[in-house]
Amino acid sequence: MSGAAAGAALAGHAASQGFVVLDGGLATELERAGHKLNDPLWSAKVLLSDPGAVEAVHTAYLDAGADCVTTATYQATFQGLAARGIAGRRAEALLRGAVELALRARERFCARTAGRRNRLVPLVAASVGPYGAYLADGSEYRGDYSIGREALADFHRRRWHVLARSRADILACETLPSLAEARVLARLARETPETPAWFSFTCRDAGHLSDGTPIGEVAAWADQEPGVSTVGVNCIDASLVPELVGALAHGTAKPVIAYPNAGGVYDPRTRRWARAEPAPDWGEACRGWIAAGAVGVGGCCRVGPEAIRRMRAALVASRAGG
Repeated sequence: MSGAAAGAALAGHAASQGFVVLDGGLATELERAGHKLNDPLWSAKVLLSDPGAVEAVHTAYLDAGADCVTTATYQATFQGLAARGIAGRRAEALLRGAVELALRARERFCARTAGRRNRLVPLVAASVGPYGAYLADGSEYRGDYSIGREALADFHRRRWHVLARSRADILACETLPSLAEARVLARLARETPETPAWFSFTCRDAGHLSDGTPIGEVAAWADQEPGVSTVGVNCIDASLVPELVGALAHGTAKPVIAYPNAGGVYDPRTRRWARAEPAPDWGEACRGWIAAGAVGVGGCCRVGPEAIRRMRAALVASRAGG
């Protein structure tokens, strides 16, 4: 699917259904399957040890109702892979292979569900994590890492071009803590205009990114930036979503997405979350996100297939007048 077609497909899903259901946390399900991810490569580690497990998670989310699955490339950087002894073309092949795992899950899902009128062909988003994910110190939730813009562009460029030239439908620039890093990635997006990219941010509260940038400034930037096809928030507490989505939808005509985590605080030392109870009613919550202006909704860390299933059921029911 070409970049233009992928962008049209995202809009087409929303036009046809009234919403787009994203997937949930990939690492969550890998850990549930028994994989130990306390590793600088995080979920990308499983691309090396058990790629079939990654495909199985993609399949689980598709079966749960996701219209889009996201690849295990969030923490798969050339720099991180080189530290593991995987460099050059081997690293490129690993990145492309991660995309192919998601595509194969989609192909098999479509073959099994051929003829179902209530499901559209899902999309595959290639995850592009922030520089803070490579640091593996939790700074994607603070935005306080110190690196110049040109060095940051150099860090991202090679992975960006490999994923943009893969068979992914869209690039998912996610868990971005700062507008400065988003600007760098948007420059790279302009180098590959054939592949659309969404830009999704972490936030410290209901009005600011993790680095303190006002959300209204982000909306205004995204509205004018040609490299941004969609803008949103992710890996934040669900309680923050309505106000953040409302501000984004007010400030840009571009589609808005939201996929929060299950709450709690991430500890970068243990690479674990302290869970905050109770978890939201995902079905009811996502209806509110759509009402606030979101087009796409889903989940991030510790939000699994059952939550995605509830989101889809709630949104389908809403469309049916339930």
